[in-house]
Amino acid sequence: MRKQSSGQTFRITGARQGLTEDVRGRQRRYVISMGVRTVAVLLTVVLWNIERPVAIATLVLGMALPYIAVVIANAGRENVPSLPKTFVAGPSRPMLTPGPTDGTADSVPERPAAGAAAPDSDLS
Repeated sequence: MRKQSSGQTFRITGARQGLTEDVRGRQRRYVISMGVRTVAVLLTVVLWNIERPVAIATLVLGMALPYIAVVIANAGRENVPSLPKTFVAGPSRPMLTPGPTDGTADSVPERPAAGAAAPDSDLS
């Protein structure tokens, strides 16, 4: 049987958030902004004869919030997260150094060409 964990899931890659989750988050922010706007308009109506400067401030807020909410909702997707701080680079490969240039070579025996017979071999 498979054990189901109810623990928190951690994102370990640099992948973006899914499109469905992104749209859901935008809709949530828009609905919250429109809820605040509704409260501001209702406060304007209630406070108009009681506290006029506060009512004017809530009216201005109620008029500005639709524009702000649309800009926030259309603000594009999230930025690609950077690599984790614990990123470890792979081992570096050593660089080959150039051989001697004075014409002397190390005593490395030459290999015969492919398909060529070795000089000391008997072909009889």
